Amino acid sequence: MTTTRRPAEHEPVARVLPMLTVPHLDREFDYLVADDQSNDAQPGVRVKVRFNGRMVDGFLLERRSDTDHVGKLGYLEKVVSPEAVLTRDVLRLVDAVAARYAGTRADVLRLAIPPRHATVEKRPADKLEPCPPPHVDASAWSSYSGGAQFVAALADGRAARAVWQALPGESWADRLAEAAAVTVAAGRSVLAVVPDQRDVDALHTAMTERVDPARVVALSAGLGPSQRYRRWLAVLRGDARVVIGTRSAVFAPVADLGLVLLWDDGDDSLAEPRAPYPHAREVAMLRAHQARCAAVLGGYARTAEAQALVRSGWAHDLTATRQTVRRHAPRVVALEDSAYAQERDPAARTARIPTVALDAARAALKAGAPVLVQVPRRGYVPALACAKCRTVARCRHCTGPLSLPGRDAPGAVCRWCGRDDVTLRCARCGSDAVRAVVVGARRTAEELGRAFPGTSVVTSGGDHVVATVTAGPAVVVATPGVEPLAEGGYGAALLLDSWALLGRQDLRAAEDTLRRWMAAVALVRSRDDGGVAVVVAESAIPTVQALIRWDPVGHAESELDARGEVGLPPAVHMAAIDGTAPAVHTLLESADLPAGAKPLGPVDLPFTARRPAGLAPDQPVSRMLVRAPRDRGLDLAAALRKAAAVCSARHDTEPVRIQIDPLHIG
Repeated sequence: MTTTRRPAEHEPVARVLPMLTVPHLDREFDYLVADDQSNDAQPGVRVKVRFNGRMVDGFLLERRSDTDHVGKLGYLEKVVSPEAVLTRDVLRLVDAVAARYAGTRADVLRLAIPPRHATVEKRPADKLEPCPPPHVDASAWSSYSGGAQFVAALADGRAARAVWQALPGESWADRLAEAAAVTVAAGRSVLAVVPDQRDVDALHTAMTERVDPARVVALSAGLGPSQRYRRWLAVLRGDARVVIGTRSAVFAPVADLGLVLLWDDGDDSLAEPRAPYPHAREVAMLRAHQARCAAVLGGYARTAEAQALVRSGWAHDLTATRQTVRRHAPRVVALEDSAYAQERDPAARTARIPTVALDAARAALKAGAPVLVQVPRRGYVPALACAKCRTVARCRHCTGPLSLPGRDAPGAVCRWCGRDDVTLRCARCGSDAVRAVVVGARRTAEELGRAFPGTSVVTSGGDHVVATVTAGPAVVVATPGVEPLAEGGYGAALLLDSWALLGRQDLRAAEDTLRRWMAAVALVRSRDDGGVAVVVAESAIPTVQALIRWDPVGHAESELDARGEVGLPPAVHMAAIDGTAPAVHTLLESADLPAGAKPLGPVDLPFTARRPAGLAPDQPVSRMLVRAPRDRGLDLAAALRKAAAVCSARHDTEPVRIQIDPLHIG
């Protein structure tokens, strides 16, 4: 027996956005709401609809009384859940992100809303008691020029925006937690975005000391689907006043948002690797602008993008005076290779440590403090070369770089395909002798163990990350970004192999190097307490000078000026279009580029580069760059988005990938 479906009496038309990633179908479609679906079919719920003969997921955006469609409308197949998971604020943010990054709303929604977990959704929400306003001591912000006024603005609910330059040795998590607690005390909510799980844990600990732990929610990719969806629902239902998470948390449906916090925006992990490739910094600033709320962009170093916000007047500086910086910072010394090439301590002849640095490490260990040694690469010997002609050793199967996994390893291992090569022989000269191009953290730890006999050596990097080390003499060898916190601070820090960071062929090499150095040096005691940091690099290099003076603002200002002179982001907007040469050419022919936009290229990408989805591994990929003035960024994204939709509708071109302002252009 078939039942006849009747349209709902009130607003029988549902406007639905199907979750279709093809650009030409990124629009709403009208469906009828059956009478028995009417109560559950509310804006923001998940639905299933029949589209082109198949069932697809979608979100109900709006209920209407009429439709623009001239034909017969189909019914909603199913209301998946009555939970309105797509709020108006998040939908507005999704629209803005799709427009900013020339993407589809379906792709952004997949980043913004986690998959449904039915069991969790059906479980009744916990009843929480009203939380009293927290009492906050935010006097530490007075160390920064304008810090007290900024905290006062948060307490008054004003939309103050700042780029905060954290002092060396500063507990950044405590300062951000204080700003959040002030906002919560004013009756508003807070969203905090950090690069990784370690930062989430640190900020969560600091936050729960100041705000009711039941009102603080941590979101991260490491949670299982059930736990993550449960916490996300707590945010949606208004139980959370503070939300902390990694990059995807920037879309969390926080109600009554009063403050957006983002720490260390130069970290690559804040850039989304999935289409449309948004950066959490840009999404956070878009959200603060839409919500008309306060925002803080913080870090020990500063990116050119953050400096552009200050220069434009959208945010103001939150920095300490030079006298305050000098009191907090350790003494920083730069040593050039030529300065110590003739004079090395015999105990550290193989450890690549100059005598001055070795003396600083010994002094710190003698005083009972740990010493931090930062090495750019993990592993034992991550790169090999012929000892005779210096040709880089490569795999015979995939041409990947060969590495030595350990001291007693029988042979080299390819870092790309993992194959062993026990009979190394140079392809150019035939020699079987090899030398290390780069020495990794484990090899460095082994050498330092010989240089400091009787001292414990701790390694942090790769799959073995150490969170903290206790006070006492120890040598800690770490790769950038995973330096353990030391109780009472490190007595000394040695920054080795600086050429491996500064010598990278990358637009952001200098900026990223300074960020990594400052993150390590910030863990060292102040100069008044005997703290010293030694960087093995030429002192005349501007990045080294910025570290010695502890001047990230000046370095960011110089970076921004230099990029403006050569026409690179953030002084301009840049789109990278990757695909086969004919597909890229067709897309640009279909695009009505804005005035001032200039195509650059094409260039061929290496086969090892990330490829657009749908292309075979052996298909050559070309890249075209399109540069547009800073004030025409949205016009550029709109033109490419429209062209992608036109090409998609033709069904006769291969897929292309569009990235707006990618982190790595070269």
